[in-house]
Amino acid sequence: MEAVLITIGDEILSGNTVDTNSNFIAGELKKIGIPVVQIFTISDEIESIKNGLDAALKLGDLVIATGGLGPTRDDKTKTAFKEFFNDEIILDPATFEHLRKLLEKRNREHLLELNKPQAEVLSKAFIFQNENGSAPCQMIQENGKIVISLPGVPFEVKPLIKDKIIPFLAEKFSLNHIVTQTVSVVGIPESLLSDQIESWELALPKDISLSYLPVGNRIKLRLTSQGKSKEELEERIEYEVQKLKPLIGENVISWNGDHIEEILKEILDEKKLTVSTAESCTGGELSRLLTSISGSSTYFSGGIVAYDYQKKMEILGVSKETIKEKTAVSEEVAQEMSFGGQQLFKTNISLSTTGVAGPNSDEFNNEVGTVFYSVRVNHFEKTSRLHLPHFERNDFVSFVSKRVLQDLVEILIKEHY
Repeated sequence: MEAVLITIGDEILSGNTVDTNSNFIAGELKKIGIPVVQIFTISDEIESIKNGLDAALKLGDLVIATGGLGPTRDDKTKTAFKEFFNDEIILDPATFEHLRKLLEKRNREHLLELNKPQAEVLSKAFIFQNENGSAPCQMIQENGKIVISLPGVPFEVKPLIKDKIIPFLAEKFSLNHIVTQTVSVVGIPESLLSDQIESWELALPKDISLSYLPVGNRIKLRLTSQGKSKEELEERIEYEVQKLKPLIGENVISWNGDHIEEILKEILDEKKLTVSTAESCTGGELSRLLTSISGSSTYFSGGIVAYDYQKKMEILGVSKETIKEKTAVSEEVAQEMSFGGQQLFKTNISLSTTGVAGPNSDEFNNEVGTVFYSVRVNHFEKTSRLHLPHFERNDFVSFVSKRVLQDLVEILIKEHY
């Protein structure tokens, strides 16, 4: 079985809203062995939706569409589905009762008549009730294919997918498992890495695919295979990974880790180290990454965003003379920030960032894209400088934060502290 995802909404096409649903749905489908072969983003127009459905059904056995199921006139998905499947729209008593209880729970009973169209569904559809919203999820099975229409709000989509759609699909079909293992490589250019492991890559079994995924200055080698036995797939991939160790072992920071914050968690837990942050230009992104992992309270003590240089002095103890002589964006200030953070939170590790994210310079006229960051582990300290003048502000913050965590991982693995 292969899936196609359709995102419906002019707000996605305009760039005003980011499509996070597709990424989430693809990840959940992958867990039960259903690969996504295509993702479409289309407008709210009826003909666009019908054309999108037609194209999607030619590519996949399962089509999941999100968006366009509200009570307002600009939501045309239901009409498009009705026309495409030559169906009719009926009032579903069970859905209407669900809607009544939902509005009653939210003290909005007076809106029941206005929201009544939400209880109108396709006569052919099987309904998954939406516990977190008024628009139900509808599923049509026809000619051996499955088409599912979901609302577009992410906090409604996620529980519908995880709690209802995925269990339904897993029970209905005998599906292959899809197993991946990610090897994270640093300190070697992609072209050189490819050349170094060429003989190993060419000898991989045909049912194991390899992808190169550059992330900053880290390269993720992702091995993927699918089959009936998850345990057998894991063993086969691990067998191939073992052959890599003599080839690139010195450059690997994780043999089975995807996100840098996940890799770091394992190391911090193993070494029983604590960490804190003292941020300026990254605006709390370091702290967000660290706390995005369940169980991070065992090693993350806290963080400070000292954006204004006065706060760097007041909270972190950065010297006024240092800022005056070196400016707030300097190696020395980064060092004093990490030292201040380590003292404030009494942690083994302290991370600091200070820079100019842009698009404008700071009051010291430092060049846009300049950043200094300090990684302090016990009495060891390493300061680094990056120059990223062409990065958009959000990309700058994300890149710098992940680079800081990656540097910390390398220091801890190689025990340079």
